[in-house]
Amino acid sequence: MALTGAQIIARALKQHGVTVVFGIVGIPVVDVAEAIQAEGIRFIAFRNEQSCSYAASAWGYLHQQPGVCLVVSGPGVVHALAGVVNSQVNTWPLVLIGGSSETRLEGAGAFQECLQVEMCRPYAKFSARPQAIELIPAVLQTAFRHATAGRPGAAYIDLPADYIQGSVAADLVPAVRPAAPAYAQADPAGIARAVELLRGAQSPLIIVGKGAAYARAEGAVRALVDKYQAPFLPTPMGKGVVADSHARNASSARSSALRDADVVLLLGARVNWILHFGRRFNAQAKIIQVDVHPEEIGTNVHVDVALPGHLPLVVEQLTAALPGAFAAAPEATAYVRGLREQAQANAAKQALKYREDAQPMTYHRAFFEIKQRLPADVVLVSEGANTMDIARTVFDFESPRRRLDCATFANMGVGMGFAVAAQLTYPKARVVAVVGDSAFGFSAMEIETAVRARLPLVVVVINNNGIYFGLDSEEYGVLEAQGRLPSTALLPDIRYELVAEACGARGVLVRTPRELAAATEQALAHDGVTLINCLIRPGGYQKLNFAWMSK
Repeated sequence: MALTGAQIIARALKQHGVTVVFGIVGIPVVDVAEAIQAEGIRFIAFRNEQSCSYAASAWGYLHQQPGVCLVVSGPGVVHALAGVVNSQVNTWPLVLIGGSSETRLEGAGAFQECLQVEMCRPYAKFSARPQAIELIPAVLQTAFRHATAGRPGAAYIDLPADYIQGSVAADLVPAVRPAAPAYAQADPAGIARAVELLRGAQSPLIIVGKGAAYARAEGAVRALVDKYQAPFLPTPMGKGVVADSHARNASSARSSALRDADVVLLLGARVNWILHFGRRFNAQAKIIQVDVHPEEIGTNVHVDVALPGHLPLVVEQLTAALPGAFAAAPEATAYVRGLREQAQANAAKQALKYREDAQPMTYHRAFFEIKQRLPADVVLVSEGANTMDIARTVFDFESPRRRLDCATFANMGVGMGFAVAAQLTYPKARVVAVVGDSAFGFSAMEIETAVRARLPLVVVVINNNGIYFGLDSEEYGVLEAQGRLPSTALLPDIRYELVAEACGARGVLVRTPRELAAATEQALAHDGVTLINCLIRPGGYQKLNFAWMSK
């Protein structure tokens, strides 16, 4: 019996446990998609390669296994490179499979000819083309191993058209043997040094990064916090590893916690722009860093104790070695008491923003109306500039991997792809994407993808008529007439809900808190896709300041 290259790749994916593939078909990968479906693997067809690559990227984060993306040659791979880079920067496993022109036509100006292996190589852990059809499983196996081993990342496999359509005898095709993950503990001597610092700390702080969420370290980290009783600070996608409702959560006193901590324990958190490059840490603080990637340890700050290893295992080592809480009565320490008082003061200020009755609505009022109505197990996708940044301080999470945002690479356009991947991951939970209007524009047509795939997403477009800040109709008209329309301006009051209705979804336009509350409740009760177009205060023409990114 002979097998085509398309059948070989499909069977190899099946043998790796792949259940979903994201992509867009065309010449020459239609045969691959059909072979994938014949193997019982679900194929989610998108409208744009960026979106399907982002979906595969999020799938990798949510499952600890590579998300798989299938795209056409040339421009398809170029567009999907966005997801490759996103996965590589965020250290999430992804395998991109791209069709390519026939090998015999390479260099002859073939249809969509492109140096795809070379193009992906700088942004992936592995990028290769099989040397023969029967070697496709071996290359796929290598790609999966590179994508998941050590620090996760992206891999690319190039499939020429003559490989896809060609065939070989089935007995020449080796069976795939997926590699079992290998996990390492930290050096016991390093654990001892870390415990010595933690035992001597007067004001310790645990920073929980999205690496802890990816590593499924929630059980170990929660046990550490409960035993050691130190305040903890989650990064945006580290929220929920320890419940936001936990008494030691210092998120509402973030600046004070970073400034006052004398020992900082970093758990799967990189000291990059999200943590201000460490510049807001106490200059005298001792730093302990746990990370799966040894080369990451020490980036931007001096690390006193480096603990490379698999996060759950290393945290378990620390917890076992610690005798107990950092203080006899942690609640009574000036440090914990000060953080609690600061958090209460900040919460009171936040509560006032939630009650603002001015119309159009503010971000905070809109988010408050949504927050009150979300189920406890909601999966929230947050995308946009102000929309994402402000939402980070509003929505709380009790479980890990329930908040997805633009993460380390901070790229717009991920929202709909992430939401599709999240709904497939959590089929019984409600997935709510709260996205800025400019961000939604990158992937708006994926509303049709969600409708066609029967994924009951709730999408709330926070519409302020622009990028960062927008203009109301009157100001827009004046500045347009003067030839001074800012580059950040979008047309006022775009009817995104009508776009959704044209794609088969429910669309609702809201302008007031009462309308938003009712629309949110109705959307959560609906078993299909709903888009809520939420008009908020535009903000007006303002000069933008980007200094926060380097401070």
